[in-house]
Parts: sequence; structure tokens; C-alpha cells
Amino acid sequence: MRIRKAIPLLLVAILIAMGSCVSRKKLTYLQYSTGSARSDYFAEPQVSVTPDAYKIMPYDNLYIRVITPDPQWSSLFNADIGTAGITQESAALSGYTVDLQGIIEIPFVGKVSVGGKTLSEIKTELDSIFKNYVTDAAIMVRLVNNYVNVIGEVRLPGRYLLTKDRITVFEALAMAGDMSEYSNRQKVQLIRPSQYGPTVKEFSLADRSILSSEYYYIMPNDIIYAVPRQSRAFEVNSSVWTIFLTTITSALGIIAFFRTL
Repeated sequence: MRIRKAIPLLLVAILIAMGSCVSRKKLTYLQYSTGSARSDYFAEPQVSVTPDAYKIMPYDNLYIRVITPDPQWSSLFNADIGTAGITQESAALSGYTVDLQGIIEIPFVGKVSVGGKTLSEIKTELDSIFKNYVTDAAIMVRLVNNYVNVIGEVRLPGRYLLTKDRITVFEALAMAGDMSEYSNRQKVQLIRPSQYGPTVKEFSLADRSILSSEYYYIMPNDIIYAVPRQSRAFEVNSSVWTIFLTTITSALGIIAFFRTL
């Protein structure tokens, strides 16, 4: 009789354990393309995307260094960063913060408009400006706040430095240890700052159309949010309930066994 009463509890434990399993389909990237038959998506060509160059916005931090054959001229235009070399921290301290009007102010040079321009355009303009002060000068321009933020259901959420000009959403997720098994690969959000305010784009990484999307390549200061699946809370708690119900079932089985002796 005790064993019969334990059977429903055992069935519930089995159902919870099965429900906590994640199917392979939910964990697979680039499975199909929107509007195409699932049987031929492997042969479907994808349109390549040329990412736009990042344009400077207010509150960006620019590291500008003037290199000349004469150390005296170099020291005149450059902040002293010591003998340890250039680090991310020293570049930030000696950098120029862009104001709300998109302007930076360089000592002995004055105000320079950089807002809405790419790093290449800023370098070209500075080359022209510094020719009035010193010949044979080489200008270095770098974006200090060159980071991507990855949050949500990833294994290592955090802020990551971008070490090259072009990085894809998959490379950014790889830096964060990939998405966890609780992440919804069909619903990923990307928050991108713009001169008009932040924009939010939601897309699926199971859909191959992301390869031809403007959001395939990551921009500096982007935020990638790996949205958790709706069943995430159930899956987290299911293991606890499984252990609990299994313990009860085992206890009832042991009691029933000794009663039969």
C-alpha cells in the first residue's frame, strides 16, 4: 500500500527531471534563415556586411599623442605618462573627454570639433592642424572607452576591452564564456548608444539572418543582454524538488520494505 502511494510522487519527480533538461535545438546557433525552408538552409548564401566606422559621441575619451623627431616638441603637446609606457589607465588619465558639443580642447592648439567623426577623420584633421606647429609630426588617435558590456545569462558577464576594430556578436559572447544553457538564443538584446539616445535591437542567434544584420558587428560601448528563458526559474528549482521528492520516495520504499519483514 505504501509503495502504491509513493508511485505518484515518483512520477512527479521523473516529470520534473525531464522538464529540467534543455533540448539541443534551444542551444544551437545559426540553425535556419527567416523565410527559407529548413531543409536547404546549409546551402543558402549570406550577404556580407561591411560595418560602419564608430563615430565619436559626447563623453567619449580620446587618447591623442603627437610624435616628433624633437623630444621637446613632443613633450609640449603630450602629457607625461612616465617611463612605464602607455596603459589603458594612463591613456584615460591623459585623454581628452568630448563635451556635449562634440569638442575637445588641446593645449596650445585650442578647440577641435570631433563629434560625429570617425577616428580616421579626426587623425586627418589633426595632421593638418599640427603642420602649422611642427613638421614631420606623426599623430596617434585612439578611443579609450573602447569596451563592450555582456550581461544576463552568460557564463562570465562583465566589461571587455575591444582589442581590434571589428568584432562580431559571437566573438563578444565568446569573451564572456558563451551563453549559458538557461539563455534564450532566440531572443538576444543589443543596446547601442547613439547621438539621439540608446537604441534597443532584439534578434535571434538561431537565425542566420543575423550574419547580414547591422548588429552582427559590435560597436564600442554596446551592451549585449542574454535574455533568460521563461522556464529558467522552474529549471533552477526543479533539481531541488527532484531531490526532495526522491528522498521522500526512497524513505517510503524503505519503510514499506521493513514493514514486510
